[in-house]
Amino acid sequence: QLLPVGRSFLGNLLCAAQMTTAKSTTNLEQAATATAEAAGLQKQDIADELLSRLKDKTLLHSAGLIGGKWLAASNGATFQVKNPATGKSIATLPLMKAAETKAAIAAAHSMFDPWRKITAKERGAVLRRWHDEILRHADDIATIMTMECGKPLAEARAEIISGAASAEWFAEEGRRVCGDVLETVARDRRMVTMKQAVGVVAAITPWNFPMSMITRKVAPALAAGCTVVLKPSELTPLTAVALAELLERAGAPDGVLNLVMGDAASIGQELVNNESVRKIGFTGSTAVGKMLMAGAAQTVKRVSLELGGNAPFIVFEDADLELAAKGVVLSALRNAGQTCICANRVFVHESVYKRFSEIVTDLVSKLKVGDGLDASTTTGPLISQAGLDKVVAHVQDAVGKGAQVLTGGRKPQLPAPYDAGTFFEPTVLANASIDMRCFSEETFGPLIPLFKFSSDDEVVMMANSTEYGLAAYFYTRDLARAWRVAEELEYGMVGVNEVAITSEVAPFGGVKQSGVGREQSKYGLDEFMEIKYVCMGLGYSSSS
Repeated sequence: QLLPVGRSFLGNLLCAAQMTTAKSTTNLEQAATATAEAAGLQKQDIADELLSRLKDKTLLHSAGLIGGKWLAASNGATFQVKNPATGKSIATLPLMKAAETKAAIAAAHSMFDPWRKITAKERGAVLRRWHDEILRHADDIATIMTMECGKPLAEARAEIISGAASAEWFAEEGRRVCGDVLETVARDRRMVTMKQAVGVVAAITPWNFPMSMITRKVAPALAAGCTVVLKPSELTPLTAVALAELLERAGAPDGVLNLVMGDAASIGQELVNNESVRKIGFTGSTAVGKMLMAGAAQTVKRVSLELGGNAPFIVFEDADLELAAKGVVLSALRNAGQTCICANRVFVHESVYKRFSEIVTDLVSKLKVGDGLDASTTTGPLISQAGLDKVVAHVQDAVGKGAQVLTGGRKPQLPAPYDAGTFFEPTVLANASIDMRCFSEETFGPLIPLFKFSSDDEVVMMANSTEYGLAAYFYTRDLARAWRVAEELEYGMVGVNEVAITSEVAPFGGVKQSGVGREQSKYGLDEFMEIKYVCMGLGYSSSS
């Protein structure tokens, strides 16, 4: 808990730091067992296959976090978390529903006023310590992430670094919040604006980036003075558990961050309908985003939505083909193609189409599919059977309409236990056309369909022919073309000769049906604040 007014909050943090350091360095097994027993849980709810790989076994709890207590579901219900590489269960966690969500909201609501009233510097100290704790436990978090979502360890570690950077950025950005003194319209009045925390925030995060999508929402919310109820994907809740544990160690007061998991529909409905929640931050599908937006309208909640994408990747005739080929492979196949900003439709000028196809095919054919824990693996599994089925359907649809498979195109033959995993070979398709599903739909898998174009106007029109508008990429050496095309593409983010476009300092978000609002950057903090205008009368006549 926060200390009473007049006592040092930073002193409280120091005490917390000393206590958590001791917790993390001595009697780790005893601490983990005691925590589990206090919550009425069993340590063996986390599979030995996962737990044995961790240096710090107290990172994980088979529980949610409400008001500083690790708790099971009130009715004892549970669900399984599975490793998509093997199909085996790696954890049993509480299947929480509306009752637990309501309790989490109440805990966040009761902590909102004390949290927002401390200084931004004090809140930033917590976030900075969270950043440090995350990096200190990066190897363990990467292992957890790889085992629950399948991505290669190298990608998991990169996500941890970028996710931690968000906590570091907003630890400092919170101190830069400022209002304005307005030029008065009358001599007896003074007019100012100030920014204040919006209130309790519901953060709903996806499975494809189970770490960075959390810090992108939680860090700015806490920096602004908000408290949070976090609902991670039921497919990847363990990373969220570890992050919540580390935020506690960083000195966050009980109730500042609350974690619920389980029944997505029941939890989501309570978050949307509960009037104590004043803001919803969501990353996920456009369909679910629309439902959340409609529900939030009933209580006029603010929303930030980062939704689907159908990113175009354009290779002009003057592009550096080797650079562009490396870029498209990195963009399209990151996390087995399961990212909202990955290249989904690759447009290649007809004059360089053949050569570019050859370069890309050569690069993709050398990739290795397998368990993300294997350091030599470049492409992990799809998150689920439904995800795999969609990729198969897109490839079959394209081939049936005349596309040619240049490499991949099938489920790989892997030894047990990986034969039960949801793997698909990275695939390159030639002769793709606009009547194919991979043109109009987001594949969300390891697929690179190559479309031909003949002019700038034609390719810009094709690129914009979608309801989505998240990210776009193109490669050219022509500076005038670069400016012109960047302005004409109807997307929230554009990469010119570059695919690694995300950063904590740059705004992340889309247009059209790809979302509302921006994450990261100096604009990200404003999503969690309200502007209040104050007009003060000075008590004398304006004519005096």
